[in-house]
Amino acid sequence: METIDLWLDPRCPWAWIASRWLLEAERVRDVRVEFHVMSLVVLNEGREIDPWYREWLIPGMGPARVATAVGSKYGPYILREFYTALGTRIHLDKAPIGAPLYVAALVELGLDPVLADAADSSEHDEALLASHHAGMGPVGDAAGTPVIHVAGSAFFGPVVSPAPRGEQAGLLWDAVRTLAGIEGFSEIKRPRDGRPLVEP
Repeated sequence: METIDLWLDPRCPWAWIASRWLLEAERVRDVRVEFHVMSLVVLNEGREIDPWYREWLIPGMGPARVATAVGSKYGPYILREFYTALGTRIHLDKAPIGAPLYVAALVELGLDPVLADAADSSEHDEALLASHHAGMGPVGDAAGTPVIHVAGSAFFGPVVSPAPRGEQAGLLWDAVRTLAGIEGFSEIKRPRDGRPLVEP
């Protein structure tokens, strides 16, 4: 079984879609996905960005900090489950970012609700930054999220919407894995059509 390491910011809809695709790919391919936290706030610190995007980023450290705290306390498998509980509320239910969101996701999984306090604390920032840099370092700061590491290769993307299901998910993984294994391959891109279509 091959391990796919996926770095994501809990608020990014493109990362959410990629995570649903890779979980689907697990069903049809001999792969296992491990989730890791990165932060779009950290990534964009000091950059010139559009005002609307800067405004959108403001509450972004909270979800990343709480996810990091969960991963630190409970390990990568529970982080993966927490990301799904949190992401379902953020991306499907459109729940506002804040303490009730974190507590609800923690309680759903039987986790310590006190971890919601990590959103407003720098206690886990060192671990968050270490995870962020481990994921983003090999692809450079020009990338965003999702970032995937597999078999010694690291890349941004794929950006896809909606998440492929069934054998289509497997076929997309086959293509991505093939490109990841080709020395010297660096980029493929076509125009994006519309907003992200998020699904469970």
